Amino acid sequence: MLAERARTLEARSGLPVAEAAYRNLVLAAGGGPDRLTAAADLAVRIAGYDDHPVVYPRRIELAAAADGWRVEREESADGPPALWDFGAVRPAPGTHSLVLASADGPDPAGLVVVGDRAVPAVEEVWGDAWPGRLLLELPATEEQFARLLEGDPAGWADMAAVTVAAPGAPRNTPADRVLVNPEAYGRLSGFGRQVVVTHEATHVATRADTRAWTPMWLSEGVADWTAYRDSGRSPQQIAPELARDVAAGRLPAELPADRDFAAGATGIAQAYEQSWLACELIARRNGPQRLVAFYRAVGADDGQGEDREHRTDRLMRAELGVGLADFTRLWLDEVAALKD
Repeated sequence: MLAERARTLEARSGLPVAEAAYRNLVLAAGGGPDRLTAAADLAVRIAGYDDHPVVYPRRIELAAAADGWRVEREESADGPPALWDFGAVRPAPGTHSLVLASADGPDPAGLVVVGDRAVPAVEEVWGDAWPGRLLLELPATEEQFARLLEGDPAGWADMAAVTVAAPGAPRNTPADRVLVNPEAYGRLSGFGRQVVVTHEATHVATRADTRAWTPMWLSEGVADWTAYRDSGRSPQQIAPELARDVAAGRLPAELPADRDFAAGATGIAQAYEQSWLACELIARRNGPQRLVAFYRAVGADDGQGEDREHRTDRLMRAELGVGLADFTRLWLDEVAALKD
């Protein structure tokens, strides 16, 4: 019965499924002789995008029927819901991207175009060692977007998109999803939408080079730097909130901490802008490929339990010829120059 349900997932949900199967089934009494509950892992591989199935823990309610058992209800058992739990999905394929959109949500056609532009822009900087394809999920509402992230909608209201690692996939596989907030994304200009999606595509491309010890100012900074690269925008245009702070005499004392990037954090816009400026400084002083090399060195070096700041300092000296303290002083000069 569940095997047949897995086979019909594409027809029921609209997902372009290459493989679907329920695994690790555990049955339990469901409140009466004609009812059962089941815990199972639903493994789904999206055609053309997932090299490994994405695993969704599911809770299934079963009821006895004349010909056996039928599924009365299926929902997420652990973690966020799946996009198709909100209703049918409308797939919109492009040359380099696939948008999985809620059927009752915004038209995904424009997002496909933006995704197709983002992939080659990222490859110009980061090469083609990654799969060079982008999978985006577009729910119908901001509330659904927050639920896909297991977050409070108020905390995600200004976040246009976020990249998440697909559950159950082996590390360093191209199974990342870019979740798009239809309301925040919809408020952006065409240029802003391109920046957001190219930023997220950079996270997908650099997944294999990003570790828990990678400072967020670096990971978010390279994503923004890649997205704004060759845009022709001035630093004041790219970092308007930071420029306003500088004009008002409010200057940072150090590079952004990881906590500064938390959804809903005060000053989160400035944290992203400060990070962009730090990576722009590296690229301008040392060249784009040294920025890429430094980023990859940070991700490749585990430091054997070494303090993260010490590791960053050591690798910065090796790759860029400047220590973290001196780099921070150079960066603070760049921040101060935004008032000019």
